[in-house]
Amino acid sequence: MNTTNTTNTSAKGFSEAGLRGLREMLERHVESKRIPGLVALVGRGGRTHVEAIGTMRHDGGAPMRRDTIFRMASTTKPVTTAAAMVLLDECKLRLDEPVDPWLPELADRRVLTRPDGPLDDTVPARRPITVRDLLTSTFGLGMDFELLDAPIRAATFERTDYGVASGPAPEPDEWMRRLGELPLSYQPGERWQYDLSSEVLGVLIARVADRPLETFLRERVLDPLGMKDTGFHVPADKIDRLPPLYGPDPRTGEFLVWDEAAGGRTSRPPAFQGAGGGLVSTVDDYHAYFRMLLNHGMHGGERILSRPAVELMTTNRLTPGQQAARNAMYGNIAHATVGQGQHGGWGFGMAVRTHRGDYAPVGQFGWDGGTGTTAYADPENGLTGILLTQVGMSTPDSTRLIHDFWTTLYQALDD
Repeated sequence: MNTTNTTNTSAKGFSEAGLRGLREMLERHVESKRIPGLVALVGRGGRTHVEAIGTMRHDGGAPMRRDTIFRMASTTKPVTTAAAMVLLDECKLRLDEPVDPWLPELADRRVLTRPDGPLDDTVPARRPITVRDLLTSTFGLGMDFELLDAPIRAATFERTDYGVASGPAPEPDEWMRRLGELPLSYQPGERWQYDLSSEVLGVLIARVADRPLETFLRERVLDPLGMKDTGFHVPADKIDRLPPLYGPDPRTGEFLVWDEAAGGRTSRPPAFQGAGGGLVSTVDDYHAYFRMLLNHGMHGGERILSRPAVELMTTNRLTPGQQAARNAMYGNIAHATVGQGQHGGWGFGMAVRTHRGDYAPVGQFGWDGGTGTTAYADPENGLTGILLTQVGMSTPDSTRLIHDFWTTLYQALDD
């Protein structure tokens, strides 16, 4: 087992006993043989502490390192949303304008009469889809845990979901064409639904910026922050730093490979740069990004985002009705997610805690990923925490690890 401790000896803000407890907890999860390896970074007051524990593969091999590259899955969302905020800052997008000029595939929408009803039973949308609807995940389509058996869920999955089993997505224009064939399940702005809004937002960003999403994101966010290992694939000269992605068998726990490193899906540029889940990155790159958000858009002496843009992203944007529906959706699956998703609020591209339901305070913002990733910042405590694994959430093992990481981290704070 490999443990890397890079704590400054005068690590202000964390107790030595607390960091020791954090390391011991992480080691227990790796020793359980359910998590082959992990890299964790915690930062506070300008100091960082990093743990790299275990191995890249479930059967041994190279140790995890601080610069190991991970598939970020939905933890992508908080970062790619920054590209949209740049366009808002520059008045190239406006929150309450329709997206029709850039996304004509979404013009003149039809909406299901009943969300769980047949696809041909529709009414006209009451208004166009706006930029705000995409940023708040309320444009009318997406993952909805209360509609898993509805016809719209199956149709959406067939046309737009390109996960581990279904193969890569087509290029963005074809993806949007397929999406445009579907009715909405809810009126624009009515209900929070997960994931799909972020993917559509990525296409919108690319069309407004008139270049690929990754190019614009790199120019305006990644390069200024020094996020040199973040992108939509891992180049050949870095592929040795990427572990395989595992999805353990839900019945037996056997490690099944969802994506290999060399020769796998992550080893080549995708046709569709998924703003909802396509990034790869490292703990240090994500630390730079979340520190920028804590610093109100500043990185060193350079402004990446305006202060109001960061405030919009990192405070709750949902109405009471939207928030209640989101709470109900996640409350029904809390047993399966070890409580993840029960933050209350949602900003732009990330969760925002609106009530104290566990060890984290109100105001904490960030998100988790289905590949066993988590990244949040906490303005009240000036805290950032990032934990990355290579174990998908086909079993509760990575969600339990993430839960224990945050529970133990908050006990390590020392003022």
